[in-house]
Amino acid sequence: MHALFSTCDLCDAHRDALHTDALRVLPPVFRSFGKISRFRGKIATVQCHDDNALVRATLESAGMARVLVVDGAASMKRALLGGNLAALASQNGWAGVLVNGCVRDVHEILQVPIGVLALASMPAPPEKHGKGRVDAVVTIQDVIVRPGEWLYADEDGVIISREQLGLAL
Repeated sequence: MHALFSTCDLCDAHRDALHTDALRVLPPVFRSFGKISRFRGKIATVQCHDDNALVRATLESAGMARVLVVDGAASMKRALLGGNLAALASQNGWAGVLVNGCVRDVHEILQVPIGVLALASMPAPPEKHGKGRVDAVVTIQDVIVRPGEWLYADEDGVIISREQLGLAL
């Protein structure tokens, strides 16, 4: 369990960084689907479109309290994460998953102690061809996100930082 923090307090404490690329705020378009609404971690990325084979492969690895950012190109055609993958992510020590796209099995995901943010829910399953890229620089809702940066998410929103930020209550 992570110490509590507030994205509002972090933005206040690092106000000058908001005017640079050092600290970015994602648009308020993501819904919380996970049991944990406040999470943070170093970022790993997957870029894919309607195909979650690389998402599964990444979540099968040790999470080390990281956050997986999935760039699904905001597609509303297929879910990229469901209950089984959320459970796998939690079991393997991932702090959370942010999907620029859809999830499914919403009731199942809500039972898993992990943070999950996505644009919407969609019952259609993903393709599984392994198309996409891992550890790529991605663009999420017009915000550049790089592997190794830090994601902080809570009820107020999501911020991306080049460096780990001091936590604030």
